[in-house]
Amino acid sequence: MKKKKIIKKIEEPVVKAVTFDKNQVKMSILDVPDKPGVAAKLFGELAKENINVDMIIQSAAREGCNDISFTISSTDLKKALEVTQKVNSELNAAGVIYEEDMAKVSIVGVGMKSHPGVAAKMFETLAKENINIEMISTSEIKISCIIKREHTETAVKALHKAFELDKK
Repeated sequence: MKKKKIIKKIEEPVVKAVTFDKNQVKMSILDVPDKPGVAAKLFGELAKENINVDMIIQSAAREGCNDISFTISSTDLKKALEVTQKVNSELNAAGVIYEEDMAKVSIVGVGMKSHPGVAAKMFETLAKENINIEMISTSEIKISCIIKREHTETAVKALHKAFELDKK
């Protein structure tokens, strides 16, 4: 009996595109109590006002509190401020801060989790351009970073080059 050779098909490059959104605001509620229902309260109130939340990061708890940061569209800032300040008071948190002029830059492709080093390459590329990453979000098909809006074009061009999308 002959043994069959198994030939693995080499996958196409994992990153297929770079996308961006220049209309992001990063918001944070500081020192919220680390207890069940806090995130539900905050994001439920934002949802009642039809405010779409994109990226969400909750810090590790310290001394019974943590920070919750998230991004929204810049067009929702006024409403979001009203909501978050109200929730801040109700939760007896330390305050609300926000930063305008943010952008989201993403690399998009299939199988991000099964290809080690893709995220590291993205982060290294941005670091070489001296672009600070404010927030990171990952999924099966996308890795997104929040950066200062002024760095959007530089980031997009550098990522295109790093992932050889400029050669297609």
